[in-house]
Amino acid sequence: MDFGDTGFADFDMELEEFEVKKTRKWDRVWKISEGGSIGVSPLLHNGKIYFGCMDHNIYCIEAGTGKEVWRFRTNDRILIASPVQKDGIVFNGSYDGYMYAIDAETGKEKWRFRTGDTVASTVAVSKGRIYFGSNDGFVYCLNSNDGSPVWRFKTGDHAASAPRVHGERVYIGSFDSCLYCLDKGTGKEIWRFRTGAEIYNEVSFTIHDNIIYCPSFDNNLYAIDAETGREIWRFRAGKYGIGAPPLLHNDTLYQSCQDGVMFALTLEGKEKWRFRTSDVGVILRASVFNDRLYLGSEDGNFYCLSMDGKEVWRFRTGGSIFCYQPVFHNGRAYFGSYDCHLYCISSDKGEMIWKFATSTMIQSRLPPVDEAFEVVVKKSGSEEEEREEKYDAGEASRSEMESEYSVRSEYSFKSEYQTGSEYR
Repeated sequence: MDFGDTGFADFDMELEEFEVKKTRKWDRVWKISEGGSIGVSPLLHNGKIYFGCMDHNIYCIEAGTGKEVWRFRTNDRILIASPVQKDGIVFNGSYDGYMYAIDAETGKEKWRFRTGDTVASTVAVSKGRIYFGSNDGFVYCLNSNDGSPVWRFKTGDHAASAPRVHGERVYIGSFDSCLYCLDKGTGKEIWRFRTGAEIYNEVSFTIHDNIIYCPSFDNNLYAIDAETGREIWRFRAGKYGIGAPPLLHNDTLYQSCQDGVMFALTLEGKEKWRFRTSDVGVILRASVFNDRLYLGSEDGNFYCLSMDGKEVWRFRTGGSIFCYQPVFHNGRAYFGSYDCHLYCISSDKGEMIWKFATSTMIQSRLPPVDEAFEVVVKKSGSEEEEREEKYDAGEASRSEMESEYSVRSEYSFKSEYQTGSEYR
């Protein structure tokens, strides 16, 4: 290249043309092992903590000491679907497509029920029946004693959110952007409310005074009449969608968002204050314990706030916190992290009491978005010779676990960030 009299030296430069391939929706872009990462909410029952894990196991450990009591192995990772206990039985779904019923004391399987795809939905239990969704698009109602089916209802896409039972109705969201209201006894549709994007994973609903507060990945929190399905108001919350359910406490709604902000709102949808963690997402639902707010973040921190949104302390883990809600017991907070540990810390000062390591502690490095593409290189001035630049998993290749974390991406030309990502 000739720079003339500019003072810069001339040099020869070979140009290369880069072509970015647009993928189909849900096509795998890359995969990476996640070992024993924890991406569910733990369950506290009779002095024990129960939680599922990416290493395929459901664990039971002592809340006081962190000592393992038992583990139950499924055939795939457990992500998003959190354990629920009723009458001494723990219910938990897995990515292997099964809903499991496990004896809470012994860890022995009572029964299992197979769906047509991944189960990422946390169950709701009511009067001897359990309700949950599957990525096969169906909402299922089963007998809790033996797992026999009662009814199922077909949505238009993955039914991955956690259902809520209120009176004689079941409310559940779907990737088809709709919130469904179903008859609890028959599974018949009563009404549906359409948002602008997916109602995602553990995004569940707070029902108060017959009003449903439902977040969606279209960045809005909706207030909906539970009887009619009519919209009352909506609040624009964040830039990148909402991936956590709201918390209602003392007539205030607390809504965490994917862009690292938590909003405090009135019941009329007016902002009271906001708290920012970082530029990455707040995934953990806000919780209240002893007049303090607690939430975790993708930045790896577990935050404690005053009720007016001022930071009191933060506790740093070694990985992102995708645990949707902590549990509290005797002045302690319990939550999991993607660093393959379940933590027990003091709720007043944020000091670690113990941590429990899952079956692997080998960490994987998640690549930034701009590394997670296949690029075809065509050299100019010669025969077009395509070669594929593959992502080097680096640290991830050291993991010996079977579980893997996969991202499926859809390229978008829209100005706002959108996601077609799926844990699969």
